[in-house]
Amino acid sequence: MSLLTVGISHRTAPMSLVEQVVFGSGDETGLEARVVEQEDVTEAVVVSTCNRVEVYTEAETFHGALAQVGGAVAAAAGVPMDLLTEHLYVHYEDRAVSHLFSLACGLDSMALGEAQVLGQVRDALGRAQRAGHAGPVLNQLFQQALRVGKRAHTETSIDRVSRSLVSLALDQVADHLPDLTRARTVLVGAGAMSGLAAATLVRAGVSDLTVVNRTRVHAERLAYRHGARAADWEALDRLVGHADLLVSCTGARETVLRAEQVAAAREGVGRPLAVIDLAMPHDVDRQVGNLHGVRLWGLAELQEQADQEQDGAPDEATGPLREVQDLVTAEVAAYLAARRMQTVAPTVTALRRRAAEVVDGELDRLRRRLPDLAEEHEHEVRHALQRVVDKLLHTPTVRIKELAGSSDDARRGDYAAALRDLFDLDPRDVATVSAPPAVTDTGQPEGGR
Repeated sequence: MSLLTVGISHRTAPMSLVEQVVFGSGDETGLEARVVEQEDVTEAVVVSTCNRVEVYTEAETFHGALAQVGGAVAAAAGVPMDLLTEHLYVHYEDRAVSHLFSLACGLDSMALGEAQVLGQVRDALGRAQRAGHAGPVLNQLFQQALRVGKRAHTETSIDRVSRSLVSLALDQVADHLPDLTRARTVLVGAGAMSGLAAATLVRAGVSDLTVVNRTRVHAERLAYRHGARAADWEALDRLVGHADLLVSCTGARETVLRAEQVAAAREGVGRPLAVIDLAMPHDVDRQVGNLHGVRLWGLAELQEQADQEQDGAPDEATGPLREVQDLVTAEVAAYLAARRMQTVAPTVTALRRRAAEVVDGELDRLRRRLPDLAEEHEHEVRHALQRVVDKLLHTPTVRIKELAGSSDDARRGDYAAALRDLFDLDPRDVATVSAPPAVTDTGQPEGGR
């Protein structure tokens, strides 16, 4: 069984295609269900953000699972497989682990080091656990990724250079609206991304902020947290007509603001309007950017700017970036070593069971030969036999785990098979102790603490 990641993102495909895939496969639980139904897949977790869809799987085979996962993504998104294939990226085993850890640290984001993706990874794991799609392998992998991501933000200085998409967008708006403190600002949407946007806008000095959402109570809740106003959805056109800055990041499946709608709202308005569209699929009709006095920044433009900034990253960003990369490298090595050690653990357990059976058998034979043996003497004999067995097995079992966890390919072999052959262990006994524990919503095996 092996880890396999199949994905598409802003780094490998034009945003128009990424948007189509994100939009088409918007039901992450449904996509996971489609994937785990495949013959060569046993577990699946889908990570979906505004600029990526990634499917993490525990797979029986590489080529079979790759074809099945790719087909499931294409079918869910309604995209021809031949079009999708040239833009997919594939990570296997250690590269899959490294990619997820890097993702959780914000190293694969449009804005280097941004922390929002860590919450998205956490949400993906929780959703997959509740649906029963994440088993012990992916549960352990994602829990470790969350710990690594948290370490990156608490133990390194990556937060000094990390930039949210909203901050990046506001930098672009600066030439269009030099004084944000006086900008009449409308925020469309009240989800997680809108919460980040509201906090960033307020920190940037925006004081005139109105939140609009289809569900008024959600708009009121977000507005209250940031000292803003809430408005009904029906007031959107009027607000657009008076706004200097509009930020939209809803979860709608259709366009929220059409070009003719914005044109009508802005008729006779002499002031410029800056529009930031952070939604995927996009909220704002792309033709809005062609209207007189209106500038539109979407994810495609922000991606281009982010790439330019990272290509010419200042020296002060190099140190924090290297810190996180070194952290990821060390954590990947530790995770893979622990996983390799786990492969021999069931065989070691089966061996110790066999040793216990031998001790029990010898004690039964002793009782038949010495029926008058006192109970306290039998107890001492059992302990003596058990100590002998433990001492004989301790060094080889510890050593075999160390060898199994070695990163040296020349020294790493199938030690579990060697143990089974040397001690004539029944593979069915090993399979019995290999049965994975059930995973709960908390990420702990049942009965765990």
